[in-house]
Amino acid sequence: MGSTGDEGTDSSPADAGALSRKRCDWSCWAPAFAGERGIRTPRPKFRYPRPKIASVAMQRVVVHLCAMASLLDPHARGRVVLVGAGPGDPDLLTVRAVAALREADVVVHDGLIDPRVLDYAPPHAQRISVAKQRARHTLPQDAINALIIAHVRAGSIVVRLKGGDPFVFGRGGEEVEAVRAAGLPVDVVPGVSAALGCAAEAMLPLTHRDWSSAVSFVAGQCKGLSEQDWSGLAGKSRTLVIYMGVANAAAIADKLMADGVDPGLPVAVLEKGTLPGHRAVRTLLADLGDMVAREKIGSPAIIVAGEVVLLSDAENRLKAFAQQAEAMS
Repeated sequence: MGSTGDEGTDSSPADAGALSRKRCDWSCWAPAFAGERGIRTPRPKFRYPRPKIASVAMQRVVVHLCAMASLLDPHARGRVVLVGAGPGDPDLLTVRAVAALREADVVVHDGLIDPRVLDYAPPHAQRISVAKQRARHTLPQDAINALIIAHVRAGSIVVRLKGGDPFVFGRGGEEVEAVRAAGLPVDVVPGVSAALGCAAEAMLPLTHRDWSSAVSFVAGQCKGLSEQDWSGLAGKSRTLVIYMGVANAAAIADKLMADGVDPGLPVAVLEKGTLPGHRAVRTLLADLGDMVAREKIGSPAIIVAGEVVLLSDAENRLKAFAQQAEAMS
């Protein structure tokens, strides 16, 4: 007689076959490892439903509990990756930089980072701007260090995203020291420095066998600029690259000339390198401050002083200014 109760009680052979087919998947066959060679025997696959988290609220609870557990387990903590974003154009990001961004839980980024670079981070990643401008900082450096450390201790992968290269006027060394002092792991992904990216775009070789055998990098907004010793950094067969110097262009020119540099030394200003609206202009050292004012040059920009400037595509603005003055006379 047919079954009138639950499955598995008093079932007919037909019902038993249907029950077997319902519980097992007989489509997977494997060679027998015992008995006559070549005989194949069925190997059933039992399927069980996967556990599901009931609601979004419960998912958030699980995430919160995992974060709390990471605070108690040092091995479950997150890490910091200092990433160089290059001079601006997202196409100049390194493969390793993109990979780091795609794993980020938190991105602490400079203010000049192109939004297209931030798009490489996952949608759920928290984005925190710590933009810095001359004499105006969103957060002081100590607060930025504390912010990074707090997120790492909560179990997050923190990408500290910096323009150019983290270790070229990017305060990357200070942040590495702070993270290591807290006993947390840190890695550094180098980036294309502004000097390299902007110079390449302007076809300006920083070294050349016939024109320059040495190149130096300095910061143009250091405290006590007049007290900085730049002697020997600019002149014949040498190239000097000045970061963050546009606001102090006139003072920088005066300082170099006071140190004995020829006032007729070619100088280029590379503004917004690799970004929309970029331009490269050149003049002579004695005219540097006036040219920056005439052309209304703003940040970000770098200054390059040396004979290699004459090899570049930078537009000669002193010549154009002289022609305009002559036409007006």
